[in-house]
Order: sequence, then structure tokens, then C-alpha cells
Amino acid sequence: MSTNLIEIDEQVALPGDGGPPAGGGSYDGGEGRPWRPSLPPQRTYTTGMLIAIFGSAMFFLALVSASVVHRGMPGSDWMPLRPPAVLWATSAIAIASSLTLMRSTSRLKSGHERSFSQWWTITAMLGLCFLGGQLFAFHQLEAEGLYLVSNPSVSFFYVFAVAHGLHLLGGVIALVWIELRPSARIPQGTATTVAALYWHFVTVLWLFLFAFFVIGG
Repeated sequence: MSTNLIEIDEQVALPGDGGPPAGGGSYDGGEGRPWRPSLPPQRTYTTGMLIAIFGSAMFFLALVSASVVHRGMPGSDWMPLRPPAVLWATSAIAIASSLTLMRSTSRLKSGHERSFSQWWTITAMLGLCFLGGQLFAFHQLEAEGLYLVSNPSVSFFYVFAVAHGLHLLGGVIALVWIELRPSARIPQGTATTVAALYWHFVTVLWLFLFAFFVIGG
């Protein structure tokens, strides 16, 4: 009887013997070797990005609602803003960047890493061109004497454009980071999928904002 109890005790891992915790992970069984947690599935990162996108969308919708309310207030000094012509070009650049990013991710799925890297870099460069075009649009507005406090429509335009530009700049930084320093903790396919999801959101967001000012001023 005592012999059987000793055999059972030898087969049971004691607390603190270096084994994996109850949460899961990988363990190679060697004494003194660290426990290595398994990587989260791709849906974890995708879900997190979708939550972030939803929060950003709510922020911009709140700004749009505020501009609509201000425009309809009695005695409002709202004067429709004619967006600078360069914004048509930047909108085309935004669409082109999403197309090049789609091309890049498709090349990665096909196993053509060099082609993926080239299209990925082109996307980041288009993002920088978009930001340059936005700065030029600000310069055009200043040349026309339209500043942040000139008119509520101009003020809202600056707020929309700057907020969106910061979102896009974050996307460019993410693209460059993935290209230059791929993370070992996040698989490349997962990182590119999540970054592409965010980038397409920023593109659609800009097209919505631009149409809002073109139609409603």
C-alpha cells in the first residue's frame, strides 16, 4: 500500500516545480527551463483593433454631430467651406494606398515576401504623400485668409483634418515598424492583417469626411 502511494506521489507535479500554470502554454519538461506562454490567436488582435476602430468612429461621429448641430443653430455664423482642390488629389492617394496595401497582403499570402515588402513600402510612401497634401491644403486655406478661428466651418475642417492626419500618421508608423522590425511575438501574417484593417478604416474615414464637407460644407 505504501509503495503504491510513493509511485503516485512521484507522478504528480508539485507546486513550484517549474511546470506551466493553469492558464496554458508550452513547457519542455526540463528542470530549470522557463515556461513559455503560447501566442494569442489572431482573432484576439483583430478583436482589439475592431474595438479601437469603433472608438475612433464614435469620436468622429460625435464631431460630425456637433458640426451639424452648430450649423443649424439660430443665428449661427456658419459659412460653407469650399475644400481646397488638392484634397481631391489626396483622396485619390488614399484610395490608391488601400489598393497597394491589398496587393501587398495578397503577395504575402502567396509567399512572395520580396514583392510584399515592395508594395508595403509603396503604401507607407503614399501615406506620407497624403499627409504632405493635407499640409498643402492648410497652406492654401491660410493663403485665402481662412484660419482656425475665421469661421466655424473652417474650425471644424481643421479639427477633422488634423485628427484624421494623426490617425493616418499612426498607421504609417505601424507600417514602417512592421517592415523594419517584424515582431517575434506577433506572427507577420497577423500583424499585417491587423495593420491593413486599420489602414482601410482610415481611408474610408477620410472619404466620408471629405464627402461631408464637399456636400454640406
